[in-house]
Amino acid sequence: MLFKSLQQLVDDPDRGPGRIFAWFIQVVIVISIFDFTIETMPSISPELRSALWAFEVISIAIFTLEFLLRICFSKKGVRYAFTFFGLIDILAILPFYLALGIDLRGIRAFRLLRLFRLFKLARYSTAIRRYHIAFRNAREELLLFGATALIIIYIAAVGIHYFEGKVQPELFDSVPKCLWWATTTLTTVGYGDAYPVTVGGKLFTFTILAVGLAAVAVPSGIMANALSQAREELEKENAPKS
Repeated sequence: MLFKSLQQLVDDPDRGPGRIFAWFIQVVIVISIFDFTIETMPSISPELRSALWAFEVISIAIFTLEFLLRICFSKKGVRYAFTFFGLIDILAILPFYLALGIDLRGIRAFRLLRLFRLFKLARYSTAIRRYHIAFRNAREELLLFGATALIIIYIAAVGIHYFEGKVQPELFDSVPKCLWWATTTLTTVGYGDAYPVTVGGKLFTFTILAVGLAAVAVPSGIMANALSQAREELEKENAPKS
C-alpha cells in the first residue's frame, strides 16, 4: 500500500498528492533559482548570504529526497537517472556533495519544463478556444519555445558570469548584470557595451550567437506555418457546400 502511494506520488502529477508534490517541487525550483541568482551579487550582506546558503542546504535535501523517491518508486526505477530530467537532477545536486567547486545550480531552470505537463489541461479551456486560429494551431509550440528561450537566456547569463566575472567584474560580476548581455546577445542586437575578452568567453559567446540566430528564425517559421494552416481551415469552412 505504501509502495503504491509513493509510486502515485512521483508518477501521477495530474491529481491528488502527486499534483501537490509536483507543484511543491516546482515552487522549490523557482525559489532555489532566485536564491542562486541573488547569491551571485557581491554586494549582499553576510547575514543574507548565510540565509541563502541555509535555504540552499534545505533545497538540496528536498531535491535529493525527490531523486531517491523517483529511483526507488517510479515506474522507470533506476532508468530515471539516465533520462533528461534525471541527468539534470544529478548535475544539480552532485557537486554539492562532492565539493567539486563547480556550481551547476543554474541548470535547475530546465526542470521548469515540467510545468507544461501540469498545465496540459489548459488546452481545453474555453478561453483558449477564442484565440485566433493561427495562434490556436501554434500555441503549444510558441509557449514551449518562449519558455525554452527564457531558460537559455538565464543559462547564457550564468555561463558568461563564470567565464568573465573575475576578468571584468564591472560588467559580469553577477548573474542579474549578465542577463542584459544574454538578452542582447541571444536576440542578436548586440549593443557592444559588454563583450567577452577571455578565450572561453569568446567561444561561449559564439555558441550563444548561433543559438540566437536560430531563436529568431524559429517563431517566424512557426507562425508562418500556422497562418498557412489557418487560411486552409477558413477556406474549407467558407467553401460552399455541394
